[in-house]
Amino acid sequence: MHKWDPADYEKSSSAQYRWAMGLVSRLDLRGNERVLDIGCGDGKITAQLASCVPRGEVLGIDLSRDMVYFARGKYTTEPHSNLAFQWGDADKLDFNEEFDLVVSFACLHWVKDHLPVLKGIGRSLVPSGRVLLQFGGKGNAEEILAITEDLLRDDKWSSYFRDFSFPYHFYGPEEYGGWLKQAGLKAKRVDLVPKDMIHEGKKGLEGIIRNTWLPYTERLPEELRPEFVSQIADRYIERYPLVEGLVHVKMVRLEVEAEK
Repeated sequence: MHKWDPADYEKSSSAQYRWAMGLVSRLDLRGNERVLDIGCGDGKITAQLASCVPRGEVLGIDLSRDMVYFARGKYTTEPHSNLAFQWGDADKLDFNEEFDLVVSFACLHWVKDHLPVLKGIGRSLVPSGRVLLQFGGKGNAEEILAITEDLLRDDKWSSYFRDFSFPYHFYGPEEYGGWLKQAGLKAKRVDLVPKDMIHEGKKGLEGIIRNTWLPYTERLPEELRPEFVSQIADRYIERYPLVEGLVHVKMVRLEVEAEK
């Protein structure tokens, strides 16, 4: 289990928030839905969902207890009386027809086997319930990941990554459509969508690396982590220079809409 810094993540995850809200705005909610948010993180997306269903209820779950405590502290008072957060594992959902809508944003690329997740989502939904997922898809972050892989071979870092295996799981529409069917869910849309993740200079890029590349940074002594992150950022900016002070990183999201 990785050690997340919720407050720092909150500052560095504006792109994830923006992309998620772009999808939420198209949901055409009645306002009384019961919603489950898998991998709620710091809770800001979950809180926005709660404001979209004032007569409904929203539950955010996350594997990080630190994230859950942070979200509870920030968002479970007024005006979010219809919002709750609890610890939960995406591939061990134990709900039974409790939700009209299940969503997950910027989370499921951390999970290797998605079939148990999708089966759990199916069990959690009422008949005709809806699914909306968005996470890193096939081809995600290829350029910056290639730079990072090169860095791992440097003498300074290679000893820390001898038994390292790639920690993320980026899937495409073909395999995902099959898993949805196996889970008893009807696919409405399964698309790879290119995204431009924009950061304010080197510090902005360092922030997202520091907060989401934990499988890499946690292998290092704490005192070496800032240098490692800085070297990734430097090499990326050297190859892909700033545009008017901004860093652009090519990302790919797999977006999934389905029904029970």
